[in-house]
Formats: sequence, structure tokens, C-alpha cells
Amino acid sequence: MRWDFLLSWRLSHYSSTLKNDGGDDITLNLVEDDSEEDTQNRVPSDIHVVKEQIHEVIRILQDFRTLGKGVPRSTYVTTLTHLLASYFSYTPYLVSILTPLFPITEVLPFFEANETPRPVTIRTNTLKSTRRELVEKLEGRGVRVGPVGGWEKSGLVVFESKVPIGATPEYLAGHYMLQSPSSFLPVLALAPTENERVLDMCSAPGGKTTHMAALMRNTGCIVANDANRARCKGLVANIQRLGVRNAVVSNYDAREYPKVMGGFDRVLLDAPCSGTGVIAKDQSVKVNKSEKDFQKLSALQKELILHAIDSVDAQSATGGYIVYSTCSVTVQENEEVVNYALRKRDVKLVDTELAFGKEGYVNFCGKSFHPSLKLTRRYYPHTNNMDGFYVAKLKKLSNKIPKGKSDDAGAELDAAEEVSVDASKQTEPTFDDDADAEIIQGKRANHVR
Repeated sequence: MRWDFLLSWRLSHYSSTLKNDGGDDITLNLVEDDSEEDTQNRVPSDIHVVKEQIHEVIRILQDFRTLGKGVPRSTYVTTLTHLLASYFSYTPYLVSILTPLFPITEVLPFFEANETPRPVTIRTNTLKSTRRELVEKLEGRGVRVGPVGGWEKSGLVVFESKVPIGATPEYLAGHYMLQSPSSFLPVLALAPTENERVLDMCSAPGGKTTHMAALMRNTGCIVANDANRARCKGLVANIQRLGVRNAVVSNYDAREYPKVMGGFDRVLLDAPCSGTGVIAKDQSVKVNKSEKDFQKLSALQKELILHAIDSVDAQSATGGYIVYSTCSVTVQENEEVVNYALRKRDVKLVDTELAFGKEGYVNFCGKSFHPSLKLTRRYYPHTNNMDGFYVAKLKKLSNKIPKGKSDDAGAELDAAEEVSVDASKQTEPTFDDDADAEIIQGKRANHVR
């Protein structure tokens, strides 16, 4: 049987005839580039055909030297982008910034993992219960649970429940918090200790704040800030339900710190982001983020990370640390932001001391970052069975802003020279920040708390 895989959009002058595993001919008519509107009009209506085409293009890219047949690799990559966008209902732009994150063998598993809900997990509130006590009580109510993993001591995976897990007497009494394991990571990296002063810059709904309170055994002080007044109500409710007594809730734009208050021992910035790590929870992310949205988010994140650093006391006897995290997997919102902070403030990256996770990018798509970015950690749904996440831990070295660096986090960003990837020669972090300058200036002019 002969079967043709014809891409449904405009044919280019490239054509490649191959054999599938069964020995049948496969004809791929490839497109070098195409407009999104034209592509959408020509996408195959048979979803099974699209899936077969995806597998075939991936097979070619895995052994491109043998199977490429003189066609530029970029042509196959563009074809794969449109196929994935069609099959999984993403914008081609979002697919184009996600696929370079992975080896070709991991591209399809990543997108498939975003179609599968993550396991329901809870965090034991050790201010009120031990994990063993909680397991016994939940099992008595028909809830089957097990440890999240050996990397932490309070999480539980809910395998089966005969009762609503968010309405048990133990939940209402504050013995646990419904919380994804990926959100444990930034708190474990920050590692707050007893009697410290800690700032949680974007804290609602309170999972990380209450986790820190438990680690600190209700000592010291946590300033739990969130810019959204409505979300602060849920934050207060969770703080009260879990018996947290060392937290104060504030409702400021996080960029008001350290003007409002500074000198913290540690700061957690779980920054607003695109949510590309939690697509399984929010499918709207597939289509509601444009290139301009990513630029604005990156500019905001760069402002926030400088304010987070400025809020920490470098002379703290026990701390001086900042953790930056997002539930996004894009480099623009993660390594680029941290790389920017390394240039603008006297800080250094340190080991997160997290037991697992992939190293952050030092080189990506022709750009070079500071070599220490390998100390940051990345998490993906297809490899870790948790939400996509990014965690970086910084140590503040001085309270003085380095000479030539603006003390205003909203100041115009310095342009960095673009360089070819060469880690052996790269000693300073570089990235082109020109695109952010106009955005940040505009946000300053229209600053809204």
C-alpha cells in the first residue's frame, strides 16, 4: 500500500520521498515559511494524518544527515512547528519558542505531557500535624496517598479519594494544603531558618508563605505581599486556616519594595509569568500569549528581580539570599532575567541544593549567558511528572549598587552585545536587552499599584 503525507498548506519547491518502517513511500512536501492565517486554512482536517506527519518529521530530524536529502533543516523545523501547533492547538509562535528547549526526542513527549493532568498532591502542614499522622487520618476516610518523593518530607500524592480532598475535616482544620510539588521547590531552595525576616513578594494564594512558616516553626517574621487585593483575601484565609502566626500580609505592587520595607534576610520572588509550565492546568496559555506579551512579562520580571535583590540585607548574619522562580519554561522569562540581574547588581548564583532538575541554560539559540547559570534548575512535566518550573538562588554580596549600574529598577536597560556561543571564551553574561527598555519606560510612565 502506498500512502502520501502531503502537508496541507502551500507547497514549496522542496520534496522528499522516504520509506516508513513498513517500507511504504512517504512523500513530504515541505514549507520553508508561511503566514499563520494561510497555514491554518490549509492544515489537514484528519488529526490522525497530522499525528503521522509529526512522527515522520521527527524521525527525519533524528537522523537528519541520512534522511534530510539536501533539504535545509530549518524547513523541517518550520514544518514541525506548524504540525504541532495544529495537532495540539497552540499558536505557531508559542510552539516555535518551546521546541528549541528540548532535544528532538523530547519535543513530542513535552507537548503530550501538557495534555495530561498532573497528580493531585498535598503538603502536610507540620505546624499542626506530622505526615504520618495525616496519612493515618486520610486513609481512615478512604483517601489513598503516598510520598511525593525522597527529595522532601511533607508532600503526599493522592492516588485515590472517596471524599473531596479539599473538604475533609483535616483540610478545614489546616492540617494540609493542596499544593503542586513544583511549588515546594523555591521554598526548599530559599531554606528560611528560624527567627529570620523573610519577604514573599508575590505570595497569593499562600502555599509558599505557609510552607516557609512551617520551616521557620512560626518564628521570625514573614511579610506576605501580593499586588492583587482580591487574592489577598484568599492568602489571609489560608494563613489563618494553617495556623500561621508569624506572617503579615501587605497589598503593594512588589516594585514598592524596599521603599516600603527592606533589610530582609531572604526574599522569595515567584514572579508573574506566562504559565508555559502549567499548560496542563490552563489550556488557554496555548493561544492567549503573543510575542509582545512575552516581552512585557520579561521586562516586568527584570524590574521585580532588582527590587527583590535591593530588599535583601547583604550583611545578614544568616541569609542574604534571593530565590527567583517561575512556572514558565521559556528562557526569556528565566535565564535571561537572572542573567540581567547578574549584570545590574552585586550578586552571584549559588547552588539551589535541590536534589534533582536539569541545569539552566548557559548557551541557547546562539546567545551566551553567564557560566554560573548552570547552577539554576529547570523542571518539566514530561521528565519530572510535575508542572514546568524554574528556580534560581542568588547570594547578595554588597548593599551598594555597582558603579555605573542604575539604582532604579525601572531605568533604561543596557544593551548587551550579541555574541556567538562559545562558553570557553565567555566570561561575562551577555544578552540583548534593547527590546525591554521601551517597555519598562512605558510601564514607569503608566505605573499603577
